[in-house]
Amino acid sequence: MIRDGLARVEERIARAAERAGRRRDEITLVGVSKVKPASAIREAYEAGLRHFGENYVQEFAAKRAELGDMPEAVFHMIGHLQSNKARAAAELFDVVETVDTARLAQRLSAAGRRLRVLIEVRMGNEETKSGVEEKDLPALVETVQSLAGLELAGLMVIPPWTEDGETSRPYFRRLRELGTRLGLPELSMGMSNDFEVAIEEGATLVRVGTAIFGARKAKA
Repeated sequence: MIRDGLARVEERIARAAERAGRRRDEITLVGVSKVKPASAIREAYEAGLRHFGENYVQEFAAKRAELGDMPEAVFHMIGHLQSNKARAAAELFDVVETVDTARLAQRLSAAGRRLRVLIEVRMGNEETKSGVEEKDLPALVETVQSLAGLELAGLMVIPPWTEDGETSRPYFRRLRELGTRLGLPELSMGMSNDFEVAIEEGATLVRVGTAIFGARKAKA
């Protein structure tokens, strides 16, 4: 049951926060609801979850109309976003966590709705991963901060996947260092397999799907 999964995740977040000497309210849980039906999002909302992460603009557009009576829900775009879908994303989402180019930032800003955004940083030398290279990050930060339609809150990272969450620690630590250097307090890092390590390293948003909603089929 989603309610039970959410309760277990909440317990794990609280324990991780305590180990790190942090308060639970410093950490926002984003439930990753991609490829799950609107009914699952509603069930999680009724169980107390308020932040939801989706990967695909078209998929979420089909669900969004069914979720209009959830006034406290905050929807995060956490998947790779092509610039030609920026306007649609700006209309659907409250937060875009995956800004990785100046072109995308400019199109989001021009959409006519002020958006809270994070910049995705690519680490681990994975060519298939999205994100801005560390060397190009300061310039992109400057660009995003100059755009009136965007509020730059922080940084996001997706480390190379592994079952052992400890292997993600260096990536989380590095993102925290970058955020501190650039004056960006929000750090979106950590998923079902490593969110406790992320919290220990300073995550302010953790993106948890499977541990809340159960296993999901890959998108066709």
